Amino acid sequence: KRMYSELPKVLHPLAGKPLLEHVLQTALSLSSEPPLVIYGHAGERVRAALAHYPATWLPQDKQLGTGHALLQALPQVRDDEQVLALYGDVPLISPETLQRLMRETPAEAIGLITATLANPQGYGRIVRDEQGAVTAIVEEKDADEKTRRICEINPGIYYAPAASLKKWLPTLSPRNAQGEYYVTDIVSLALKEKRHIHTLQPAFTEEILGVNDRVQLNQLERFYQERYAQKLLCQGVTLYDPRRFDVRGELIVAADVIIDVNVVIEGRVVLGKGCVIGPNVYLRNAQIGERVEIRANSVIDGAEVAADCIIGPFARLRPGTVLAPKVHIGNFVEIKNSFIDQDSKVNHLSYLGDAEVGKRVNVGAGTITANYNGVDKNKTWIGDDASIGSGTELIAPVTVGEGATIGAGSTITKNAPPQRLTLARAKQLTVEAWRRPEKKKQKERI
Repeated sequence: KRMYSELPKVLHPLAGKPLLEHVLQTALSLSSEPPLVIYGHAGERVRAALAHYPATWLPQDKQLGTGHALLQALPQVRDDEQVLALYGDVPLISPETLQRLMRETPAEAIGLITATLANPQGYGRIVRDEQGAVTAIVEEKDADEKTRRICEINPGIYYAPAASLKKWLPTLSPRNAQGEYYVTDIVSLALKEKRHIHTLQPAFTEEILGVNDRVQLNQLERFYQERYAQKLLCQGVTLYDPRRFDVRGELIVAADVIIDVNVVIEGRVVLGKGCVIGPNVYLRNAQIGERVEIRANSVIDGAEVAADCIIGPFARLRPGTVLAPKVHIGNFVEIKNSFIDQDSKVNHLSYLGDAEVGKRVNVGAGTITANYNGVDKNKTWIGDDASIGSGTELIAPVTVGEGATIGAGSTITKNAPPQRLTLARAKQLTVEAWRRPEKKKQKERI
């Protein structure tokens, strides 16, 4: 409700991925076993969105609290196993923090992550005795004024023996302000058995913050992007402004890469050594070779670019585009599902779709391949050393031979032979008696 959205909360994107996807990836990095996902509200939609992940999906038909949710998973867990409980709306908990929790928690103890916040509002509080041992976790709605002043909070991430959870969870009671079964109550049950409560604080408090509204989502988005930018800087990448740079996927970089402002990365992008990425560039699922320059306001989506190419400004490479070394793609040029061989140039205001272009080809301004007849996509072949004049239409399927020249303004519907000049223009005609129409003058109104 607080997201003001029809989209289930755990499907809202952070860094280009649903919140729950971040948690699933973290869980999968910690264990070879598929994670157990307990789902409730709009659960089938959530399950369908993330069905490509190996997971066991378990419905919680009635949302009766965190303890009740965890209870749904226990039949799937052996008594001799340990259970790590995570939350689908706490997306940035790091594998490193969880590995520490799992490694440092004694075998029969309860491990939990805590954090100290300047503003702990909304979280359960960690109550300790004079020796610093945990004595209770109190939810905010059940806390008195003294307890609410405690700044150490419980994010709800637990690590506990499965056998103990199977014993404790069925005994939980909903006697609280929410009328729910709280998983936090297992702490008091563990203390009655004189079990040790092992706590651990994360390196960054943002790791344990949940998302309940779009303000919190934005805060975590900025934290994620700042951390990613710092990682790239430490790898030797030059970022002109780390605050104006977003990665919504995975960026793999080599040495001496320069990235200007307002660059957006989506999917998996690889940048080779010495690449220079201009301002306002969008890169998605792209493989970029060494020393490539991508100039301002260009879009590269699903393309493969070899070394020493120059692209843009205002160029668009669509899926299936492959550029060989030293290709130039200039301003307002769009390439789709095409291969362009070494040293060829398409520098101005052109569209090449479903084309195969040879070496050292020059494509003049305003050239298009008319590759779609309304039903099928057809291919254009342009041989090595061909020159395509400005304003040319190549009506596919068609072949332009090696070393051929196409005169400017031509519409080519048949194969053009190699080493020849081919023209296809209407005869120029001047109509002597023609006069441009003139508008009739309107009468002035008084």
